[in-house]
Amino acid sequence: MNLRALKYFVAVLEKGSISAAAKHCYIAQPSISTAIVQLEKQLNNQLFIRHGKGVRATEAGLRLYPLAQQLLSEAKAIESLFSSPLQRATFKLGLIRSLGVQRMSQLLKEFTHTASDIELSLVEPNEPADARIITTTDLVSTEHFEAIWHDNYLLAIPASFSLSLQSKIQLQDLNQQPFIYRAPCEALAEMQQLMDLEGIQLQIRARIQTIEYAVGLVSAGVGIALVPDIPAITEQKNIVFKTLQDIELKRTVGLALPRERQLTSAQQLLQQICQQHKTK
Repeated sequence: MNLRALKYFVAVLEKGSISAAAKHCYIAQPSISTAIVQLEKQLNNQLFIRHGKGVRATEAGLRLYPLAQQLLSEAKAIESLFSSPLQRATFKLGLIRSLGVQRMSQLLKEFTHTASDIELSLVEPNEPADARIITTTDLVSTEHFEAIWHDNYLLAIPASFSLSLQSKIQLQDLNQQPFIYRAPCEALAEMQQLMDLEGIQLQIRARIQTIEYAVGLVSAGVGIALVPDIPAITEQKNIVFKTLQDIELKRTVGLALPRERQLTSAQQLLQQICQQHKTK
């Protein structure tokens, strides 16, 4: 059994198309296609059904998937058992808070799996780092910035609050409402300035730093929070998400790299992976 073909098979199934798998594996599409065809001939079964938007696994493909994952994991474990410990170089990546655990975990997983010769160290965004994932407001003149995600902000409201039933919500509607204050958050700071001008006051029930805690407190009915529109967040139960009608709050999250020196191979790899995750 060809392990490389199994690796390509797993990538195609997880990514949903041969082109996406090719980008993920950093290899040409014809090589992926050839490997899949050879695997299908060897197993005497069709593994994918091709359609306009990509591919869909057949029943045989779905049966093969967990077995292929297990075999690839075992092969990797065998290699690790007999290989000499690598001298890994430390790669410091500065991260702002509240990027969304799910999407950041996927990005970092791809980076660490591909750059096996580095030891990733996550640091605060204001510490010295090889690269930073930040918003445009945190960018400095010595850095080059490439956008990854464009996030709008929403009000996360407990489903038990009467405010969740309103079709339109304006800043004035937040006056004296129980609120989860998450900082640092540039959007919340902007909203606070407008509320101060209009004499709107919130009932602060908790002060926290992470989105995950904010969403958890909203779900528990403690108060309202301002959160970025990230799918993993807006799929939460017991929460109604609403836009503010009289203010537009958004942010751009991206990769910041040193501007005036040649990038290392690890920096270039991270740049490529971030480009794959980029949303329009």
